[in-house]
Amino acid sequence: MNTEQFQRLLEQEGFPEPVEVEQAPNSQLSNHEHLFEVRALVIQGSIDITIHGKNRTYQAGDVFELGFKEVHSESYGPEGVKYLASRKQ
Repeated sequence: MNTEQFQRLLEQEGFPEPVEVEQAPNSQLSNHEHLFEVRALVIQGSIDITIHGKNRTYQAGDVFELGFKEVHSESYGPEGVKYLASRKQ
């Protein structure tokens, strides 16, 4: 998916304008949750997200979703990761 397609998806689903997020190479965040839903488009690098013991890798062009208060962990590849994230409460 490209950024224009992602913007249209956000509008259709009632999500606000996304912000750019960047995480350092080979770093991670242990289990945590957010008080909002997330829709995000990876634009560079990669991110591994683990939910309920199941891990999935997202790379440039992939969209990932996190539900309200969904417990998850994140780790970032050797290039780190940059993504556009929209948060809806």
